[in-house]
Amino acid sequence: MSVTKDLATPEDVIFPPGDLYSDEPPLESDLHRLQMTLLIQCLEWLWRSRDDFYASGNITVYYSPHQRKSEDFRGPDFLVVLGTERKPRKSWVVWEEGGNYPNVIVELLSDSTAATDKGLKKEIYQNTFRTPEYFWFDPNNLEFAGFMLVGGKYQPLSANAQGWLWSQQLELYLGVYQDKLRFFTAEGELVPTPEEVAEQEMQRAEQERQRAEQEKQRAERLAVRLQELGVDPDSI
Repeated sequence: MSVTKDLATPEDVIFPPGDLYSDEPPLESDLHRLQMTLLIQCLEWLWRSRDDFYASGNITVYYSPHQRKSEDFRGPDFLVVLGTERKPRKSWVVWEEGGNYPNVIVELLSDSTAATDKGLKKEIYQNTFRTPEYFWFDPNNLEFAGFMLVGGKYQPLSANAQGWLWSQQLELYLGVYQDKLRFFTAEGELVPTPEEVAEQEMQRAEQERQRAEQEKQRAERLAVRLQELGVDPDSI
């Protein structure tokens, strides 16, 4: 007796949908999680009026030429894609995004990932993603470095006097401030978080209130002094 085994033809192969959930493991620590969130919040606040970018973190980038979720995927800790629609995504699926890869990637180093981030991932971002700028930062020991794609190879970026690195893609500096990786404008101003903006507004409001109170007290003292001199303050 013979057994016939059905063979699938190319027409029978069903590619997965592009709307795939991210398949990334948890971040190493609270420091890593907070750092990733900080970068996302600051950039989204700064570019709050823009609709032409996507910023996210610890999300899977699927880039299989065969459009298969089971092969060719990586999960940068922080990424920015320019010239795309600003909307929530479950993951970044290259074949559903016009073939676009991230313009900027930041990896957060740890003891267990540093070798991969500096080796294998760097090679993939350079040779396959062709990501123009790649940075890494260690939240524990504050190691910070950045690279720009020049002639198909990553070249180290030179720091300015403050130790910051310029991102041509973002038109911002990246630098360490109070043990965190932060963005700075071309003019050297710190890009704040929404919470920092709210705190600054509260401080300004309190300063205005104190100045108004001081002016009121000064006017009251002047009125008392004029009355002592026999002058009606309202007649002045």
